[in-house]
Amino acid sequence: MLNGKKVALITGITGQDGSYLAEFLLKKGYYVRGIMRRSSNLSTKRIDHLYKVFNPDMVQYSEAAFELYFGDLSDASSLRSILETVKPDEIYNLGAQSHVGISFNNPLSTFDINALGTLRLLDAIRDMKLPCKYYQASSSEMFGISPPPQNEYTPFQPQSPYGISKVAAFHLVKMYRNAYGLFAANGILFNHESPRRGHNFVTKKITQELAKIIVGEIDKIKLGNLDAKRDWGFSAEYIQAMWQILQHPHADDFVIATNETHSVRDFLKEAFSLVGLDYEKYIISDDRFRRPAEVPALLGDYSKAKNLLNWETKVKFKELVEMMVEADIKEKLESEGIIPINSGEKPKGYYLEKAKELLKIRGII
Repeated sequence: MLNGKKVALITGITGQDGSYLAEFLLKKGYYVRGIMRRSSNLSTKRIDHLYKVFNPDMVQYSEAAFELYFGDLSDASSLRSILETVKPDEIYNLGAQSHVGISFNNPLSTFDINALGTLRLLDAIRDMKLPCKYYQASSSEMFGISPPPQNEYTPFQPQSPYGISKVAAFHLVKMYRNAYGLFAANGILFNHESPRRGHNFVTKKITQELAKIIVGEIDKIKLGNLDAKRDWGFSAEYIQAMWQILQHPHADDFVIATNETHSVRDFLKEAFSLVGLDYEKYIISDDRFRRPAEVPALLGDYSKAKNLLNWETKVKFKELVEMMVEADIKEKLESEGIIPINSGEKPKGYYLEKAKELLKIRGII
């Protein structure tokens, strides 16, 4: 506690989930502390607005509502130093090498960050006897080839170094909970997206490159397996489930999902149809984007979270796709000078209509 308010520590705070979670907790009156890796090219775009609003003087080690600390999940000493300084009431471990495809090329670093990073945090909490609650970002990729629907009792059959590293972290959390009495919980989150998604994820790649097609920057998108099915939800809703998991009376493990599955092809079709295009005319199949081992279908059964946490998703597939497409069209039209930047609030669908107008001018539709 700091000044009578809870303190939350978030690893991976500069990512999609970390930024939404920081916003959510700050609005709830938390002091939020984030860990970010030191780099010559700091990527803080998703949280810059929070730093300006909640810590306008940019002063660390103060009582500002929002602070960032340099640390690394591969460096135990930096983690312990931050824990000693922050003394968090809640820890959200969202930091990870989170790209499945990249994990095949970088398996050692994936394990070091995802599995051993989790171990470093848990063991520091145990050794320092910190009276905090711990949330672990687990993944639907742990289920791998187990047939859908998948819930908390579905066997793990991961098909990537990423999935295996997350299984190891999951069991470490359960072991520290059972052996040492830590309040340590796993949130098994199925795929969740938003306009803040990183470009190297297929959904964001589709929406960003669709925007490039609209302005004539490119004319094709190269993709791998279009038939992989995923359960896609909205990140800003899923981070609320993370918080609810730590407010539950007992540490436990929960699947967070939408109970719907759609293929990459479905995502393409929906995204392109929003601006009147046929996706099949713009796709090139490229085996470079196929993985050595594929996960064919993920479909989450979140009944436990619904019953025990009263959590339920509201944003469905079509709304999520539209949200992402419109955001990337807006950004592209602004960057190209086609529409002015910060031109005020626009009605829903405004940028989709602008895109259609542009495609008509170019003779595409």
